[in-house]
Amino acid sequence: MRGRRKGILVLGTGLLTAFWLGVWSGRSEGRPQDALTLWQTTVDKAVAFLRKSQNEDGSWSREPMSRGVTGIVVTGLIRTGYGPDDPTTAKGLKYIESLVNTKSGHIAGDDAKATLINYVTSVNVMALVAAKREDKYRAVIGNAVKYLKSYQWDESRGVTPEHTHYGGAGYAGDKSRPDLSNTAFFLEALKEAGVDKNDPAFKKALVFVSRCQNFKSEFNTAEWAGKYNDGSFIYTGANGGENRRSDDTKGDLAGYGSMTYAGIKSMIYCGVSKDDPRMKKALEWIAKNYTLDANPGMPTANSQRGLYYYYHTFAKCMDALGVDKFTDAQGVQHDWRADLLAALAKRQRADGSWVNENDRWMEGDPHLVTGYALMALSYCKPKK
Repeated sequence: MRGRRKGILVLGTGLLTAFWLGVWSGRSEGRPQDALTLWQTTVDKAVAFLRKSQNEDGSWSREPMSRGVTGIVVTGLIRTGYGPDDPTTAKGLKYIESLVNTKSGHIAGDDAKATLINYVTSVNVMALVAAKREDKYRAVIGNAVKYLKSYQWDESRGVTPEHTHYGGAGYAGDKSRPDLSNTAFFLEALKEAGVDKNDPAFKKALVFVSRCQNFKSEFNTAEWAGKYNDGSFIYTGANGGENRRSDDTKGDLAGYGSMTYAGIKSMIYCGVSKDDPRMKKALEWIAKNYTLDANPGMPTANSQRGLYYYYHTFAKCMDALGVDKFTDAQGVQHDWRADLLAALAKRQRADGSWVNENDRWMEGDPHLVTGYALMALSYCKPKK
């Protein structure tokens, strides 16, 4: 009886995915679209929304949040096929160019008004790299990388490897404690900019990333690490551990999806192999918690919190793992690209945008969320 139920469940899951992806070629009007057509239609609708909602100066969203949101949108546009010569993308790139701070080296605008400098500079580096205009942006990207490295907590900022801040990156300034989200964007920017994988910045970052994992080991000796010991990741291991899973930021240190996928891809960028115990433990967690219906690991009431951040991080992580299919803890094999496309397609609004009704971490902003969605879609384009 159990085998029969499992078979029905797998069949039902397959039919649902088939429905959303349109596995039938659908030559006649009214039939579901094929997967590639669905992908392109979803992307094109999003771009139509972004064309209409772009600010006159080339940015998206409101100042000063536009400084980072624009980098995410431009990266998503380029990676989904709307390259630097597209009028909307070109206008966005020109806005990012206006944020280049020649004095400091970051790409977050005027020093007096610049906020979230690590995030903003990291995503804008990603956008400029995606444009593939090496001659034009080489110096700007190089200066930004130097600036980002100066943000990393290490000996130059007065901390030793024993300190819980060591290797991490925070929002801004010398007093900004590091967290895994900032550090993940920091590492991705370095990787995209072509920084050598053996660079000390990656080695230092791995110390911090490892200390954000719920895994008691030589890499994380914090008392809280052994409480769950399930391989998941939390928001930060600094200052005795802090989290964003619930309102109990210090007491609730259970891991959740967006941070766990960020932790895995960060470890990969830092050179950690799949045979490493940290990686094995983390992969066990995502196998037990595979879903695109929610940000896994969140309490039920917060299940949609950070959903679109989770989607683009999930996509980047799966791509970094180099797998086309992922097998969960029940032995069910998932085409993660198909699953992600289905999840995004069914959530897209009529105007082509996405928005999260759980407005945490700015996900009530359709420009930010649509940028996240495009970045996620860039990793799951079906093959012809």
